[in-house]
Amino acid sequence: MCGIVGLFLKKDELRPQLGDMLTDMLITMTDRGPDSAGIAIYGEESEGMVKITVQSDTPEEAFAELDGALTSAIHSPVSMKVIDTHAVLTVADSVEAKAIEVLEEKGLRIMGSGQTMEIYKEVGLPKDVASRFGLRDMGGSHGIGHTRMATESAVTTMGAHPFSTADDQCLVHNGSLSNHNQMRRKLAKKGVFTRSENDTEVGAAYISSRIADGATLGEALEGTIEDLDGFFTFVTGTKDGFGVVRDPIACKPAVMAETDDYVAFASEYRAFADLPGIDGARVWEPEPATVYFWER
Repeated sequence: MCGIVGLFLKKDELRPQLGDMLTDMLITMTDRGPDSAGIAIYGEESEGMVKITVQSDTPEEAFAELDGALTSAIHSPVSMKVIDTHAVLTVADSVEAKAIEVLEEKGLRIMGSGQTMEIYKEVGLPKDVASRFGLRDMGGSHGIGHTRMATESAVTTMGAHPFSTADDQCLVHNGSLSNHNQMRRKLAKKGVFTRSENDTEVGAAYISSRIADGATLGEALEGTIEDLDGFFTFVTGTKDGFGVVRDPIACKPAVMAETDDYVAFASEYRAFADLPGIDGARVWEPEPATVYFWER
């Protein structure tokens, strides 16, 4: 049992409130997943630049002069923002691959990268994770979050959601995939690799692989219904929006709400309680084996 939340803002004037609204939604789902929590925020974009979010268990040591060392290694300017155990390094998109290679060589864990996406996740109660990273103060156009109750892998930072397997793409999941090892091998043959043993990361990699092959977000989500076995509710984020799909049996709870201002997703309706205008929202349960997505 895990908790999922997602929020897509239709109006730019609401962007400063994104983190605050998502944080309340995330904390409400605590009893569905007290082991760890995470959130992906899609914020400001700098043309020609990429943000790489990394994590370390020893941030004071790992992040000391990291921006300078990375600048020297990739021969390109680097800016760095440190928040608790995470750091967001902004580099030119032309040196992204080299920068990630250097960061991994330094033993840093890559949370995700993209022009707009930042990912923050850690072990602990959702309210504590949100407080450590200052999630309430973060703005953006949309975001997704997850509270985890571990079932098939250890309670670690790398086991927490969201999982990102391509620039500006990430996934949160409630459920369990039964053919993830088989799919992991298929993806590896295509040159698509995962960093953890978590089944959710395989789902993320599958969607990223389909999009890289030319599929739309909707087509990639439709593919999960045929190609991934098990029980799942997926919420995936991209640079332009987010999408939702449930398996054909749909035993994992899900609810959506839409107003003129936003589209919201949660595992349970109570996560919507503090959203503005929720009393007048259109509220529905997403259908099994049906794809929903909103993009700018």
